[in-house]
Amino acid sequence: MITKTLIIIALVIVVLSMLAMLVRVILGPSLADRVVALDAMGLQLMAVIALFSILMDIKYMIVVILLVGILAFLGTAVFSKFMDKGKVIEHDRNHHH
Repeated sequence: MITKTLIIIALVIVVLSMLAMLVRVILGPSLADRVVALDAMGLQLMAVIALFSILMDIKYMIVVILLVGILAFLGTAVFSKFMDKGKVIEHDRNHHH
């Protein structure tokens, strides 16, 4: 019983921190701050899924956690490339097929 109460408290704390990160995504002073906040929200979403799966005793949610982690990583990589070069997909104009 006390374990479920602790998990619920942890869920509430993580969800509140996700709301704080959402404020940083919306009001962030720079694009880099917004990218870091989005990446942190991905990690927090993974924590929410893990805590919820423990609470509901669902053992197969690890696949969802891995998928969210992969998507968060790809999103961060794409945003960082956009910040660095100004575009995501580069076309080689010298090499024609």
